[in-house]
Amino acid sequence: MATYTRLRYLLLTTDPVHIGAGGYRLGRVDNTIVREPGTHLPKIPGTSLHGAIRSYAAYLNDTPQAAGQKHDEVDEPDKNPVCYTFGYIKKQKTGNNEEEKVIAYSGVVNIFDAHLLLFPVYSMVGPVWVSTKQRLEDAGFTLSKESQPEVSEGALLTWKHKKPLNLGWLMLPSAGPITIDAPKDWQGERWNAVKDRIALVPDALFGQIVNSNLEVRTSVSIDATTGAAEEGALFTYEAIPRATFLTMEAVIDDYRERFPRQNRNNWSSPADVLTAGLRLIEWLGVGGMGTRGFGRVAIVGKPSQKNFEPTQPQEHEHATH
Repeated sequence: MATYTRLRYLLLTTDPVHIGAGGYRLGRVDNTIVREPGTHLPKIPGTSLHGAIRSYAAYLNDTPQAAGQKHDEVDEPDKNPVCYTFGYIKKQKTGNNEEEKVIAYSGVVNIFDAHLLLFPVYSMVGPVWVSTKQRLEDAGFTLSKESQPEVSEGALLTWKHKKPLNLGWLMLPSAGPITIDAPKDWQGERWNAVKDRIALVPDALFGQIVNSNLEVRTSVSIDATTGAAEEGALFTYEAIPRATFLTMEAVIDDYRERFPRQNRNNWSSPADVLTAGLRLIEWLGVGGMGTRGFGRVAIVGKPSQKNFEPTQPQEHEHATH
């Protein structure tokens, strides 16, 4: 059995997703979303996903007390699949003098940021999903051999279209056809709906296209007394739009190899706990503006899995203070 297991998920936003950067900004919108520092592309941080997945898995396990930062109220956390998967901190009293001993175990799952893969954009020929060659190849997609020339001036399209592609403020010449095949685990109805509507653009243009087509909404606070809009309470906020595809990776390092297989959900591994919590995001959402119809994200197909056997085993110890 491999020591490390990497799971790669293909995600689809079924609602706009708003992961706020915190506070107000001067610019196009008041409340901006989290972006990658180098590319300035929006993302869903792994910290946001980790918190939501853990909370939802705890609800599914009927132990909501396992979702917080402290787990003093969790009986036998070693036998709780959620605490085992995501780690726990528990205080125990020892001896007659009732001294407290803190037992802490780190989690066995590392959840990384979800990055944009296919971004929906309105065009004069209908909706298209924009991406880059590098992003698709890094995610495990296969591109046709006839598309070897780099996309330097135009867009490679997965459908026949000889005229320039009109994206509103941007006109891109057609650089030729391309065929894109998704990994077997991700093929299905949702992939089939977009595979013939994909446009590959230069990396230099991808960020400009994405940031120019984010969903921007305007809201206003309501006065509870009058039921009307409060004066000066108008604000705008942006979000990753619906029908955006993202990829997220998680690495399982089950260094303890003591997963409690006897549990109410019949989870057999930390991967089962992770996937169960992630699936509930399709119902309950992640990020802000959840009560306004934001945040739901669905898993597309099955996660691709790869096992890695390290050359030198590493030792892990629990911390006891």
